[in-house]
Amino acid sequence: MALRITTLGERPQFASSLWDMDHTWHEFVLNDPFADLFYGFVTTVYQDHVLVADDSAEPGRLVARACMMPYVAGADALPDDGWDGVIRSGWRARERGLRPDAVSALEITVRRDLLGHGLSALMVAAMREHAARLGHHELVAPVRPNRKHLEPHTPMAEYAFRTRPDGLPHDPWLRVHVRAGGRIVKVAPRSMVVPGTLAEWRGWTGLPFDRPGPVEVPGALTPVHCDPDHDHAVYVEPNVWVTHPLG
Repeated sequence: MALRITTLGERPQFASSLWDMDHTWHEFVLNDPFADLFYGFVTTVYQDHVLVADDSAEPGRLVARACMMPYVAGADALPDDGWDGVIRSGWRARERGLRPDAVSALEITVRRDLLGHGLSALMVAAMREHAARLGHHELVAPVRPNRKHLEPHTPMAEYAFRTRPDGLPHDPWLRVHVRAGGRIVKVAPRSMVVPGTLAEWRGWTGLPFDRPGPVEVPGALTPVHCDPDHDHAVYVEPNVWVTHPLG
């Protein structure tokens, strides 16, 4: 595959199809309330922080996308609220006219039929290179380990630092980041918080959500807390902060 990677700003024709790519994200993850502060403005405000990739043999059809967001690091460049915190800080900076001093990866999505072909590693490398071109000395990422959902009751602090005999991370997605030059630093314990009514959670998952307590949801990294008496359920997702020093 001859991959061509540019910014959305360089190829704005991808704006209309940016979200049409077949993906593996679960519906509940797409309902993080902070998401619209970034994704609602990607094509008008953050075009230069979104990478789009296509195959020269099939030009014009997205193969992968990668999203980053500039933000103000402040006293804690790697906040406990991870993904949500980056988006909140980036939005606040834009609204107040502040100059961002950091940049964070938010997602890499590869077309479903091309998973397992090494495209994620290529997109991580492209993000690093682009962040450096933008003048940053470091790219950070609140990483969502892609096998953690198989162990929803394992604490992330234990899972994130688990390694194989060769010293590389146990988790494949963390392994991609480390091989690219990243360093696992710490856990973001409340990186994404997704609240919803029981009806909303039933619609997102197809599960009954009729009993109090933890509910294991396919694709969730931790159980979802269900409270039928108060008609709500809340998912608090931990991520793993990885830093990528840039030359």
